[in-house]
Amino acid sequence: MTRRDVWLPAVKGKATAVIGMRRSGKTSLLWQMLADRHAAGMERDGLLYFSFEDERLAGMQLADLDLLVEAFYSLHPGWRDARRACFFLDEIQLVPGWELFARRILDSENIELVISGSSARMLSREVATSMRGRAMEAVVTPYSFREALRHAGHEPATPADRLTKAERSLLGRALTDYLACGGFPEAQGLDSRNRTELLRGYVDVVLLRDVIERHNLSQPQVLRWMVQQLLGNAAGAFSINKFHGDLKSRGVAVSKDTLHSLLAHLEDAFLLSSAAVASDSVRRRQVNPRKVYPVDTGLMAVFDRSGKANTGHALETVVWHELQRRGHETAYVRTAAGFEVDFSARSPAGDEALIQVCAELDDPATLAREVRALQDAATASPHASLHLIALDLSPGLPRPAGVHLHRAADWLLSDGPTHGSSQT
Repeated sequence: MTRRDVWLPAVKGKATAVIGMRRSGKTSLLWQMLADRHAAGMERDGLLYFSFEDERLAGMQLADLDLLVEAFYSLHPGWRDARRACFFLDEIQLVPGWELFARRILDSENIELVISGSSARMLSREVATSMRGRAMEAVVTPYSFREALRHAGHEPATPADRLTKAERSLLGRALTDYLACGGFPEAQGLDSRNRTELLRGYVDVVLLRDVIERHNLSQPQVLRWMVQQLLGNAAGAFSINKFHGDLKSRGVAVSKDTLHSLLAHLEDAFLLSSAAVASDSVRRRQVNPRKVYPVDTGLMAVFDRSGKANTGHALETVVWHELQRRGHETAYVRTAAGFEVDFSARSPAGDEALIQVCAELDDPATLAREVRALQDAATASPHASLHLIALDLSPGLPRPAGVHLHRAADWLLSDGPTHGSSQT
């Protein structure tokens, strides 16, 4: 089992809710957490893993959940009240009213509770509502670049700036493969045809179970057109108004409110996420297009009909997700002069960074254009550090003053926008 680097909240009196898109590795994370507690000294008898997906439990009701607790304490009576046990309840959302049971366990038993659920019935906003503030979220995504390297047995044991030239070349090749293949665990090592079929199946299941059936949609074809548009134009701007106009020109009658709802459903199902324009104005954030990123770059080839490898947008998507993993508040920037910067990021500690992502920087004109955008955006964010991330940096590349240049592989294996192998 590949070890995951998911941020796991630990707040006494609150459950940990492990959520994320289907097939991203939630069950594996639960087993990792169980193993960690056992390695830390907790006796195995006090660690219970229970999956509600077992077909023998079909039709289980809320009242039946008490049997789980009583059966555990009948086997281990010495644990009740005297010692703190830990229950890992996988896919508990399959039992109607599970949240009532979870809240009561937190209040009345000496049990740490870790629950997981697919995005179909345990979405982030619903966990907060149903548990009334009693759950902390841990979001599981496909493998990060570091996790993909770890899965393949190639995770560097030393910092990037201490690698040999041969090791750096291998790391660069690994990143190119990761951008094309993505990080879904089951897709690792598959050939192109099988990977495409696998990922297409993932999307179909999400659309059917987590959106169409769950929200009882009356126009599923509109949803599929939207998904084709969004995933086929990864890291691109998406405007509800423009998409509505396109549908209207085809003779498709659908309201803008419905389209806004569909986009929200897709984000709730973790199939994609979006960035608003950086602005203090709520109205400006609402009326400007959003930049949309698929949950995994492997989905881009499935839906991009051009047949071309869009490495730049894939790299931008990977950087977006890495910023999310690190807990940054992230938006894109559009300056008054018409320049655009990929990301304005604020770390949990409050540090600000402006980040531009570019696949190739060999052309001096390209470098000048990217740096000009950063410098223009910096006039409105004087405290932000400036960063330019590219797949590779030529030894003869000019080093612009005040701008940190990062090799993408180095930055992805670092701790934040201002870390990693950079040159100013």
